[in-house]
Amino acid sequence: MTDTIAAIATPQGTGGMAVIRISGGHAIARADALFQPIRGRKPSEMESYTCAYGCIVRDGEKLDDVVLTVFRAPHSYTGEDTVEISCHGGRYLTEQILRAVLCESVRLAQAGEFTKRAFLSGKLSLTQAEAVADLISASGENALKAARSLRDGATFRRISDFSQRILVMLSDLAVWADYPDEDIPDVDGGVLAQRLTSLLADMQTLLQTYDYGRILREGLHTVIVGKPNVGKSTLFNALSGYERSIVTDIAGTTRDVVEEQIRLGSVTLRLSDTAGVRNTEEQIEKIGVERSWKYLEDADLVLAVFDTSRLPDEEDKALLSRLPMQRTICICNKSDLQRAWEPENFGVSEYLEISAKTGERLPELEQAVEQFLSRRAVPAEDGLIANERQRTCLMQAAAAVQEALDTLQAGYAYDAVTVSLDAAADALLQLTGERITDKVVDTVFERFCVGK
Repeated sequence: MTDTIAAIATPQGTGGMAVIRISGGHAIARADALFQPIRGRKPSEMESYTCAYGCIVRDGEKLDDVVLTVFRAPHSYTGEDTVEISCHGGRYLTEQILRAVLCESVRLAQAGEFTKRAFLSGKLSLTQAEAVADLISASGENALKAARSLRDGATFRRISDFSQRILVMLSDLAVWADYPDEDIPDVDGGVLAQRLTSLLADMQTLLQTYDYGRILREGLHTVIVGKPNVGKSTLFNALSGYERSIVTDIAGTTRDVVEEQIRLGSVTLRLSDTAGVRNTEEQIEKIGVERSWKYLEDADLVLAVFDTSRLPDEEDKALLSRLPMQRTICICNKSDLQRAWEPENFGVSEYLEISAKTGERLPELEQAVEQFLSRRAVPAEDGLIANERQRTCLMQAAAAVQEALDTLQAGYAYDAVTVSLDAAADALLQLTGERITDKVVDTVFERFCVGK
């Protein structure tokens, strides 16, 4: 990391202010060349964590009045000398200042390169670095809390505990193997098995947090299902806040899945309106129905809609029989019309009665969704698995620990147990970034924005 990088660290567009960040060995020297303080010292004369008011000048032309902040290595976000220029937030003006900063000794930063440098300089673990991207993209209070917890190192601490327990077992096995003639107690196979079993259980507990972490990061994959004309698209539009789906009295209007990301209270939903489920021979509608069943199987949450103004038929019964009730909220729609049947008599013991058309009792649906998510919640402060990379590494580690336990219980030599534990330790080091390839690091930071 000998080169110096720069980028606009605030979103593109017009705003009250913008920030240009410079990091690397030439950062302060480049600031000296462009910044003229109104009073006080040049950037190279400023102490770390201090600001100065002045202007940016390029080839004798004043570009803007700015506030310049200096962060000296190693006490900066990247661990390098860093300068931040706060200027007025016009897009053209910001780009002009960035162009003035860029030169032979300063290049444009790549996506996530500032945070990547923070990781490579030891300022952040890889799990903490990934949490930075989650902080930026957090779409709700729960997601923000989880990202903050990860950024503070909760997951790293859990993984470090696993690693330390493995290292203790490896050291016991190594001492026993390397010094057979010394007066060292034999390794107790029963105690070792207990340690492995306990470790495996704790790993599985952490793995179980993945679904909740994914939901916080991506939103709750929510599918609206029901037979044609029960009000699915009306409900979808009511939740979306505008006419996203076409609504008519003609059965089968929705042929394909319509999707929208929305906020419902404090919960982010990836909401899907599906084709009405019914028996049909019409080829295009039939494909839509098949997709509806597939979405129902894969969804985190199912909103099953029934029309209480019409007597239930065989299609309603077929839908009810296929619902995964543990992740379903049954909705009895059209409460603004006269009720033709009682849900309890149909086998629906828990339901919400609403009118998607008038909006009556929609707040109760919001509460039900929040309660549904709260039942799946795990304490973020205890750490959770936030993405597929972390999940894969932890699964590999858990599989290696299981292999070590199976090997021990099968009566094989302790050397074979050691091989499996070495594999488990290696997978955990890859998870935290303490032992990892450049390719994996590059993949992690590709999803970051430029400037972070």
